[in-house]
Amino acid sequence: MAKTELPETAWQDKLSPEQYHVLREAGTERAFTGRYWNNHDVGDYVCAGCGAPLFESATKYDSGSGWPSFTKPVEGGAVDEHRDISHGMMRTEVRCAKCEGHLGHVFPDGPGPEGLRYCINSASLDFKPETK
Repeated sequence: MAKTELPETAWQDKLSPEQYHVLREAGTERAFTGRYWNNHDVGDYVCAGCGAPLFESATKYDSGSGWPSFTKPVEGGAVDEHRDISHGMMRTEVRCAKCEGHLGHVFPDGPGPEGLRYCINSASLDFKPETK
């Protein structure tokens, strides 16, 4: 997959302040405030930074956390995982594989056979509804 690389000034022009904070500065939106935490429409979630497909609505579930939660990313290496020891915690950060934008974190407390919960910031996502 070809990487999307832009100078920081181009990211600032392209993204809203909240999207920039989350995607480029590894920020986090407050729980229950993002536009997709309670979205139940059928479609695909793509990176708000570069448009790369990340998650399908069929893998989204209500974790009660206040952030969109998914059991797995789309096939084909859509996300990269990195060790995150910030804020006095040890977590696994999830980034878009194409633009390296911060998406959220993955935790080992999800449903399904993988047992994973991809806890993702709405600000890092765009939603593409399924067309009929």
